[in-house]
Amino acid sequence: MRIGPYTLKNRLIVAPMAGVTDRPFRMLCKKLGAGMAVSEMITSNKALWTTPKTLHRANHDGEVEPVVVQIAGADPAQMAAAARLNVEHGAQIIDINMGCPAKKVCNVAAGSALMQHEDLVGRILDAVVAAVDVPVTLKTRTGWNRDNKNVMRIARLAEDAGIAALALHGRTREDMYKGEAEYDTIAAVKQAISIPLIANGDIDSPQKARFVLEKTGADAIMIGRAAQGRPWIFREIDHYLDTGTMLPPPRVCEIRDVLLGHLDELYGFYGEYSGCRVARKHIAWYTKGLADANAFRQAMYQLESTETQRAAVSAYFDGLAERGEHLSYLDEGAAGDVDND
Repeated sequence: MRIGPYTLKNRLIVAPMAGVTDRPFRMLCKKLGAGMAVSEMITSNKALWTTPKTLHRANHDGEVEPVVVQIAGADPAQMAAAARLNVEHGAQIIDINMGCPAKKVCNVAAGSALMQHEDLVGRILDAVVAAVDVPVTLKTRTGWNRDNKNVMRIARLAEDAGIAALALHGRTREDMYKGEAEYDTIAAVKQAISIPLIANGDIDSPQKARFVLEKTGADAIMIGRAAQGRPWIFREIDHYLDTGTMLPPPRVCEIRDVLLGHLDELYGFYGEYSGCRVARKHIAWYTKGLADANAFRQAMYQLESTETQRAAVSAYFDGLAERGEHLSYLDEGAAGDVDND
């Protein structure tokens, strides 16, 4: 899988997710097998470029290449300016957000709302590709709603504009994350274009990954929700695609070490106050489905310092290890519950 001059180590890509795919999460997923990770979306609104949230999203210090930054907006000139700024700050690939279904994004005609305006889409693609000398990719959906599935026209616009790769979430904006992903649509788009296509939607296991690759003919797959609290899914999929065999589930001691390492990175990245609060959702995802996890989470949510939070996590996993438990998902399920792109 190549995007411009970059050859990825495999066909597994971390989907951009607002509030999730910050630098610590991207680096962890790459360490555990992902070939590429896309940042949280950065707004093209100049007034917001210096806010703490945007500055954190634009921090790529020490990140394994290629560094991919997703930008969002609806004005061609602003999008071009955002692309240039992020390249100056270290972006090696620029990704255009046309997939996010969130109301706050669509209400300003950005994200998947752009699919309603194909002329504007063409102008944005042309402006961004012309503005930078790095590859530009596009992430989109199958259409605005089920009566207006125009991804085929969008895909051809992208190819004509010089987009280096297309990531396609197999749902319309109207569908949000409900129903089943449209793998037939993804397969049809793959047949119609010559640029690399990345399939996205409902990929939550090694077996499903192989099925989607075979069903769609995609060049790569993109995983979002299933990686929340389960970043080792990338090595599991990579191993299965290479060998046809499943890796054993991680032992409790490894999950503990991965989570504590993740927490340390979050604390260092965000600081005491924000680090403690950002970490809560990740802890909840890592522990979802484990024994006595609900009671643990309720107590953990009340903790106000990184020190007490980390100690609680360590004690909880030490308790599991003493009982000899492996990672075993119970009735709660194995993945997170939100995916912003």
